[in-house]
Amino acid sequence: MINFSTIRYKNFLSTGNAFTEIQLNRSSSTLILGENGAGKSTLLDAITFALFNKPFRNISKPQLINTINRKKMVVEVEFTIGSKSYLVRRGSQPSIFDIEISGELIDQNASIRDYQKYLEESILKLNYKSFTQIVILGSASFTPFMQLTPNIRREIIEDILDIRIFTTMKEVLKTRMTDLKGKLSEIETELTITKEKANIQKKYIETLETDKQEKVDKIIDEINSTESIISTLLSQVDLDNKVKESYGDIESKRKRLESFKLDFTRKIKEQKKELLFYADHDDCPTCKQGIPHEFKEEITEEKENKITELESASTKLQSEWDSLDKTYDEFISLQQKIVDTNNTIMSTQTHLQRLVLEKTETENKVGDIEKETDKLKEIAKVLVSKTGDKTKLKEDQEYHNIAESLLKDSGIKTKIIRQYLPLINKLVNKYLKSMDFFVQFDLDETFKEEIKSRHRDKFSYASFSEGEKQRIDLALVFTWRTIAKMKNSASTNLLLLDEVFDSSLDVNGTDYVMQLLNTIGEETNVFVISHKSDQLFDKFRNVIRFEKKNNYSVMS
Repeated sequence: MINFSTIRYKNFLSTGNAFTEIQLNRSSSTLILGENGAGKSTLLDAITFALFNKPFRNISKPQLINTINRKKMVVEVEFTIGSKSYLVRRGSQPSIFDIEISGELIDQNASIRDYQKYLEESILKLNYKSFTQIVILGSASFTPFMQLTPNIRREIIEDILDIRIFTTMKEVLKTRMTDLKGKLSEIETELTITKEKANIQKKYIETLETDKQEKVDKIIDEINSTESIISTLLSQVDLDNKVKESYGDIESKRKRLESFKLDFTRKIKEQKKELLFYADHDDCPTCKQGIPHEFKEEITEEKENKITELESASTKLQSEWDSLDKTYDEFISLQQKIVDTNNTIMSTQTHLQRLVLEKTETENKVGDIEKETDKLKEIAKVLVSKTGDKTKLKEDQEYHNIAESLLKDSGIKTKIIRQYLPLINKLVNKYLKSMDFFVQFDLDETFKEEIKSRHRDKFSYASFSEGEKQRIDLALVFTWRTIAKMKNSASTNLLLLDEVFDSSLDVNGTDYVMQLLNTIGEETNVFVISHKSDQLFDKFRNVIRFEKKNNYSVMS
């Protein structure tokens, strides 16, 4: 059982730089009063933030830091489980997350996520959803059990019945089955390889027992064929080289024609430049004297003739270049063909060398058939051993499959839940009657409800009024706490009711709930947050008030 003793917080929401501390186990019933915004519900946010790194209400983490001080936000919660005492400290600006067990700080070697997982699974044995269903019933940011999906309802009941261990076992089993599958795949691969080795060894022994000369003759035939191929390829290379020589020094021809092309282009450009000069100038830029019109016409005609002559020559040169370019492409193609043929000759000669070496080894090899047979026997022993390993792994796989079927949601967990369902339904109906709400409430194995009136009319949770829904929510909370206490799983001394009396409960409903709270035992510490000070003040053993002073929440 988790016994919460103290919660303290500073620079959290509207609280200032001094710790606000509340003794959680001081009184069996405590009423928390205050105006709107005074900080009454901060207690809920502080507890869930410290334990689960999220507030109870829909508030973002940056908004949890006091907007005036903007730093050193710290929340600490102390509790005991059995003989061990725990302190969880969480904060921001700077970031803090510490867990102390009996005064000793746990080393945080792993990631924050793993540290949080350790807190929930190994210490609290509760997650956020289960905690808020068992400990808190609030009017803000609270989703009643009946409004949760069947899957989440199941998770909560598994936590309460302390059967989440089967889910953990299922995850462990899944990992082991994956490992087992990998080992089976590995052993099957090894078996395949070993069988192949055995087949190769058998063939090798058979080869040793056949006529050696037959193999040698076969190799000789392949050698002769390879030599013939090499000879043909060499002849082809000689022929291609002669054709290559017939092209002459084609590279020099290309360079020479390219030089002529550049020279013609340069000269045409110069002539056109001079022609343009005489067209645009009437005076000599050097002596500043006028250029006679007859001289300009003579020069212009001369330049135009020269340009025509050069362009005609350039056209002929281009034709010669195009012809040479085509020849050059043929030359390059032939050159590449020679290179490829030479590469083929080299690879074929390498193959010929291997054949000659194989022929020599085959001719000189005596072959110890008895020795090779012993090798085959050793391979057979390995094959038998690995076959045995595979059989053992297959047996383990069958056991794992059986365990998997037991650990499925439809397996052993369902059987346990099925045993507790009558008790759960009995307790819910008991608490509903205690609140003067006479219906027959039943959850089935899929955690869907069936609600019948005295006249056996069927209803759903959604069909009731808000006040009636709240009585169902309260009955479920009390039921979960009773079951948890019986199982000693998710049991806790703390029960927080946030504005439950302020919303949909009428006067009679309030009285019934108070009567119910007075029957849950001295070891439960109930905190009720409310505005109804006039109706509730004298019904509680302890009263805490919150008020705003200078923009800070102060407890009195």
